[in-house]
Amino acid sequence: MKWTGKACLAILATLLTVSAATASSGSLPDLKGKTVVAVTGNDYTPLNFVDPKTGKAVGWEYDAVNEIGRRLNCTIDWKVCTWDTMISAIREGQFDVGMDGITINEKRKKQVDFSAPYMVSQQYMLVRADEDRFTNEKEFSANKKLLIGSQPGTTNFYVGVYNVLDGDESNPRIKLFENFGAAVQAMVAGDLDMVLMDAASSRGYIGAMPGKLKTVGGPLGTEEFGFIFTPGSDLVAPFNQAIESMKKDGFLDSLNTKWFYEYNK
Repeated sequence: MKWTGKACLAILATLLTVSAATASSGSLPDLKGKTVVAVTGNDYTPLNFVDPKTGKAVGWEYDAVNEIGRRLNCTIDWKVCTWDTMISAIREGQFDVGMDGITINEKRKKQVDFSAPYMVSQQYMLVRADEDRFTNEKEFSANKKLLIGSQPGTTNFYVGVYNVLDGDESNPRIKLFENFGAAVQAMVAGDLDMVLMDAASSRGYIGAMPGKLKTVGGPLGTEEFGFIFTPGSDLVAPFNQAIESMKKDGFLDSLNTKWFYEYNK
């Protein structure tokens, strides 16, 4: 790996924030080594994914939750499941905490408990780097030949239906995929014309596929991401305290630098 000055500064910043965290973590709850079963989808670059270079599951959310475990003195036991089963699995208590860039909304609050927001993001139109047929959602909508790739049940899907198209959830212009990685690959191959994706993940895919992708237009919606828990979970309050401590001492900012700017450079 070639170490740039920027990369060295990012590493130094991380070391400094970890030191600060060590100094402040004494005020956080002590879970006394408790095992917390965490689940993700490994399908949301750069939040959670399998690094093609190493074959290891990595990402922003992995680092954040591992740090929460360190600060709360609990052991994180990682599991993987698909997005379409995650919320129900958490609700039923199969796992303790779940994450997959999950937007906090009222409908989901009726099924699971949420942590405080750990990230705020906005929806953008991710397209091929050479795309020149449209520059905003109105131009996209007007061209009936253009197709959107999305994942069912996600915020991205509903933003596409109601902010870009006509509000018809069965509109044939929306092509559904098991995960966003598959949708992006289909778009690069020319089978789709746009994938709606939050700004954080868009940066991750653009960085992972240099020269192949870009975003066009302005933000189509703002969303907050939260960790999900079984209703009534006693982990919500400790996780919230840990998230707040990581905001205050800059650890979350260091993760943003690592995963949205330094990764793949």
